[in-house]
Amino acid sequence: MSCFAVIDTNVLLSALLSKRPDAATVRVMNAVFDGTIIPLCHEDVLSEYKDVLSRPKFHLSASAIEGVLRFFSQFGLRLTPKASNESFPDADDRIFYEIVLEKRETDEAYLVTGNVRHFPVKRFVVTPAEMLALLEQMDAEQH
Repeated sequence: MSCFAVIDTNVLLSALLSKRPDAATVRVMNAVFDGTIIPLCHEDVLSEYKDVLSRPKFHLSASAIEGVLRFFSQFGLRLTPKASNESFPDADDRIFYEIVLEKRETDEAYLVTGNVRHFPVKRFVVTPAEMLALLEQMDAEQH
């Protein structure tokens, strides 16, 4: 069982900084790394990941950042965003939303974010905890 999701930068960063292996963000990223979640991406998303993760205040090593970017580049499904008429408090969030819209044309896909209020209210814009519940539900339906 696998599903598609765009991982907002705040989820990725939170997982990398977390000291709790049971944190929802860590568990979501583990699902990405084990192939349960197939990440959706675009050059602009990868660029934002790099910019944010590289900020000195986060103290992430260059090798950790490069490893994450390499993983998303290698295993992420790159898509061209589907234009949306929605407005966003932060224009940089638009790309995440538009990528998930593109994939939803053919498959179930989600946008996993810690800031759901920054996006239009849609059932596919979910928190890390909601994504985990969806994965559990999908797993239960398969068995």
